[in-house]
Amino acid sequence: MSVNTDLLDERLQARDGLRGALATVVDRARQGELGMIPVVVGLIIIWTVMQVLNPVFLSSANLVNLTMESAAVGIMALGIVCVLLVGEIDLSVGSVSGLSAALLAVLFVDQGLPAAVAVLGAIAMGVGVGWVYAQVFNRFGVPSFVISMGGLLGLLGLQLYVLGTKGSINLPFDSGIVHFAQLAFVPEWLSYVLVAVAALWLFASGFLHARARTAAGLSASGAGFLAARSVALLVVLGGAVWYLNQARGVGWMFVLFLVLVLVMNYLLTRTKWGKSVYAVGGNVEAARRAGINVRRVYTSVFVACSTFAAVGGILMASRLAAANQSSGTGDINLNAIAAAVIGGVSLFGGRGSAWGALLGIIVIQSISSGLTLLSLDSSIRFMVTGLVLLLAVIIDSAARKSRTSAGRG
Repeated sequence: MSVNTDLLDERLQARDGLRGALATVVDRARQGELGMIPVVVGLIIIWTVMQVLNPVFLSSANLVNLTMESAAVGIMALGIVCVLLVGEIDLSVGSVSGLSAALLAVLFVDQGLPAAVAVLGAIAMGVGVGWVYAQVFNRFGVPSFVISMGGLLGLLGLQLYVLGTKGSINLPFDSGIVHFAQLAFVPEWLSYVLVAVAALWLFASGFLHARARTAAGLSASGAGFLAARSVALLVVLGGAVWYLNQARGVGWMFVLFLVLVLVMNYLLTRTKWGKSVYAVGGNVEAARRAGINVRRVYTSVFVACSTFAAVGGILMASRLAAANQSSGTGDINLNAIAAAVIGGVSLFGGRGSAWGALLGIIVIQSISSGLTLLSLDSSIRFMVTGLVLLLAVIIDSAARKSRTSAGRG
């Protein structure tokens, strides 16, 4: 018992220094709290191997392409993160994105409505699909696997019906949505301003959080650690932005993805709703007895997932400047799910973060980009991605056993 008390004291004292913070991370990892450590290590290994095999991989031009290709499916993965956190799944995000693309094209091109109206109509469809899923799940207790599988087939059929005999609709190249997805990049000076704002925001949010914990009599991070963390972020992001600016720079579509990740991270970690999501994913019955409206939480995550899928479909259609019968099909659905799992979100619920969508999709896109540069067949990409996904699930299962043995659930 004294050992545990000493360990707790060391953790509390560690908050004031970088060395102590690292010690806390190591201690948590030993007890199964791996967080995003595996995916970060995996990403470093993948980038190292790909760069050795092809020096073009880490070129600024290729990394710009990698970020742009990651945004749409990454946003879809962000929705998957929400449903996985409550221990459920949505297998229809690909079909939702395809139907969203079809609606965008029909409303914007065929019906001649303003692009903003077409975009809102497509997003409203995503909200509606998520709400229907939630009602079926809450009222009838149908497993989310079955609901979303039915949605996958039904929405694909609806997509084909919406497109009609045309089968494919091209979006005008001079339209704002196509320009946003293909050619809109952040001005160089503004990119550095955004980096500075991000670093200041990290320090300010951490400082306010620490002050609130101190006022409540709890341990909190010291100002020195918060400042060091913000400076580290400033250096890393500044270096990344500088390198990307050697080519085309940072795309606004990728910035949108990052903003959504930040917003979801805030909602999941700093709001009552986010705490309720983790509580439901950890133990739904305990959450219900604690007074959490479990049905409302399920509704919110299903709606969020389908909405993000619709946004992803809009961006994919805009990037391709077309919507057709193959929109949302292929490996898009599985890549969105795989990105969340590879990013450290547990299939068992209650573990993971919004950052998992970002890291996970970068891993998948890195594999795809690297193998393409090596002129390898797509079959190799599927096998490698599948192997990485399996490894992520094995790590998650092993970590869960470690947490159980350590008494951390």
